[in-house]
Amino acid sequence: MSVEHLRIMCPSLSCRKVLAVPVSSRGKNVRCKSCGATIRVPEKPAVSAPPPPKAPTEEAKPQAA
Repeated sequence: MSVEHLRIMCPSLSCRKVLAVPVSSRGKNVRCKSCGATIRVPEKPAVSAPPPPKAPTEEAKPQAA
């Protein structure tokens, strides 16, 4: 049985170790085994649709002479 992991970096400037935490840890606090800092594992990022293409504005349209 395989458990997926997230890779996060310890925010402590004196540590900066990369930690592998289970996906089930999202939204929870974990402790860095190296320095003991408490780290909040980020929630799953919201997937958003790309912004729609911009319509040409009046300024961009060539004016007739």
